[in-house]
Amino acid sequence: MDLVALAPRDLTDVLAGELGDRTLAQHDRLFLVKKNLRPLWAQNIWLRPKTFRFKSISEAANHLREIQRNWWLHSIGHHRRAKLIQEKLPPLKAKRIDFLSAVPTAPLGSWALLDENTLLYSAECSSPFPDGEIEFSENKSDPPSRAYLKLWEFFTLVGARPQPGEKVIDLGSAPGGWTWVLDQLGCEVISVDKARLGPELKLSKRVEFREQSAFGMKPERVDWMFSDIICYPERLLELVKKWEPLSSNIFCTIKFQEPTNYEVIREFQKVPGSTIFHLSANKHELSWCRLSPGSNITK
Repeated sequence: MDLVALAPRDLTDVLAGELGDRTLAQHDRLFLVKKNLRPLWAQNIWLRPKTFRFKSISEAANHLREIQRNWWLHSIGHHRRAKLIQEKLPPLKAKRIDFLSAVPTAPLGSWALLDENTLLYSAECSSPFPDGEIEFSENKSDPPSRAYLKLWEFFTLVGARPQPGEKVIDLGSAPGGWTWVLDQLGCEVISVDKARLGPELKLSKRVEFREQSAFGMKPERVDWMFSDIICYPERLLELVKKWEPLSSNIFCTIKFQEPTNYEVIREFQKVPGSTIFHLSANKHELSWCRLSPGSNITK
């Protein structure tokens, strides 16, 4: 066992398909993997998994506590016994955070019970958030949909975002959630879609709306290019390649139907400096970015 991968909610079958015969065992959303790879469809990865045989609840709790302070239980069975162990560890609750809050720096390990007397645990995980899921204090009145949470999560994880006055473009912007976020950051926003933005949106004069097709627009130089457009991955790749030379930074959502198109994923990965990952705000879609040097994704 080289790592443990946690599938996103409702996407267990997608992660299972990506892992294939590299899966040693599966426990609901948790996969024990035999090759040291970082699956794209994992919500969180336990990077250095170990097992520990114990005789008592106190022995299990003491073993984890001797390694570090913070542990998150992902219960896959023997739930009552697991809860008793967790109660002997320092208390830890998933907390809602405000947008632009700093990423936690304290180590957060994950653990589960494989059976009544076997701990599965990893002191190091790919995400500093419990189960790799960020819970924001949401704005439920201003944005027209919850899609804005993808940008909130991305900016939180990457440690970078557009600065006030920077020129950004939101391709396929309707109903306007991403445009709203970018306007809130003080950007000069070009918002592009054949459909109009939500009439309830309150936007500043910094937003220029262009009622036209994102695919027919001639690229222009921008600090950031964004796209959450609903289209086939192949068309998005064409759009990215067209804008990539003139965009300092790019962030897009790759949306999939069944089955997942891994050939086009590999084409996205060929773009120099690019990264692909699954946000907790994503559904059957992946996030792709190509950023200017100096940005690091905490994922």
